[in-house]
Amino acid sequence: MNGEFLEALDQLEKAKGIPKASLIQTVEAAMQSAYRKHYGATEEVRLEIDEERATVRILARRPITPPAAEPGEEPGEGVADVEAPLDGADEPVIEYEEHEINTKEFGRIAAQTAKQVVMQRIREAEREIVFDVFSGRVGEVRTGEVQRRDARNVYIAVDGVEAILPAHEQIPGEPYRFNDRIKVYVLDVRKTTKNPQVIVSRTHPQLVLRLFELEVPEVFDGIVEIRSVAREPGARSKIAVISRDPQVDPVGACVGHRGARVQSIVDELRGEKIDIVRFNDSMDEYLKSALSPARVSQVLVNMAERAAIVIAPDNQLSLAIGRRGQNVRLAAQLTGWRIDIRSESQWAEAPEEIVTTVEALEQGTEEPAPIEGATEGRVRVYELARQLEVESKDLVEILQEEGIEVTSHASSIDVEQAKSVRDMLLGGDGTLEELGSGEFDIDFDAEPVETEADGDEDEQGLLLE
Repeated sequence: MNGEFLEALDQLEKAKGIPKASLIQTVEAAMQSAYRKHYGATEEVRLEIDEERATVRILARRPITPPAAEPGEEPGEGVADVEAPLDGADEPVIEYEEHEINTKEFGRIAAQTAKQVVMQRIREAEREIVFDVFSGRVGEVRTGEVQRRDARNVYIAVDGVEAILPAHEQIPGEPYRFNDRIKVYVLDVRKTTKNPQVIVSRTHPQLVLRLFELEVPEVFDGIVEIRSVAREPGARSKIAVISRDPQVDPVGACVGHRGARVQSIVDELRGEKIDIVRFNDSMDEYLKSALSPARVSQVLVNMAERAAIVIAPDNQLSLAIGRRGQNVRLAAQLTGWRIDIRSESQWAEAPEEIVTTVEALEQGTEEPAPIEGATEGRVRVYELARQLEVESKDLVEILQEEGIEVTSHASSIDVEQAKSVRDMLLGGDGTLEELGSGEFDIDFDAEPVETEADGDEDEQGLLLE
């Protein structure tokens, strides 16, 4: 073996990232397997590399067996190859003799054995390197290139490794075309019997935070802090920001000149709108900001139960709730509070009832409001739509999408179903799971409601305060 072997080791080290010492150990193991296969011996094999002369020798070593003792001699007497015991040890130190192996004598089977050992050890080393590298990248955003996709998963090349984007981590409706370059959030790295499995996400809320760190220097440096993120992937996100420097406006820093900074994030998320709200230690003000772009008249808070009743103008009620409850749902996620929205007309007609509800919240004894117009445990769709102040046709569409069998505004549904739909649309905790009618899935493909109150900023997915 000559310098070409050393060059091959150097190339493998650069291409695979495997240390040269590990490669030498791999070749030693391969030569030992081939040597045993050819000669049937159990001797140890090692490489002797002289990089200055660019030479490589393969040596096998065997212990020196002492000659048999002559009659009248003690065992080991007169044998110079066996050293005396050291440190009072009972056993003598055994010396070895080495001889060079001529690899040209190896047959085809021995050579194939050596090749298989080398390939297996290199694959194992590559797996360990990939697992170690990506274990330190969990929680980071990396840029990848779409390679292929099957019925459910998308496979993305990330830093030379094929990562998996599962179906539940994909943005609904987002196309993943071959060679598309996208940013993904490294979610997890798992060891498998084959290669390590790198799981990435496009729906994780932390993806939005990491993108702002990449685009906004003030966020990266810690001058502007993102306190909370609420996200419905593909539809809308809300982030709460605060500045540690009084001279830096956190909202303006995230938006950028003419919305350039946030627009690049919107483009990366394929048009997902982003509302940037100002964090405030006062929950009254924080809840008002969280419900933007809707304008709120009054907020009644219960600090002990982390619940609030919000009074909104009649013309702002639908905007505060959002299409299918999206705005109030995101506000509840952002603040971590339960939010119940009432109109000013409801406040004017029955303020005592709302005050009683707040007092009940404080005592933890609030009872759900009854469904109006319910007879024999069922209620008409148009009655529920009137109570929720939404269009009957919109409510029919929502009910159908949630698996509730209705055909028109005159159809009737169970009162418990009506309560869950009401709680969902008004920001409550009700879910359709309790009714056994199927899991509640948010329609992420829906376009947000366009209103005059949104203005140009809403068209860009911004909220400027």
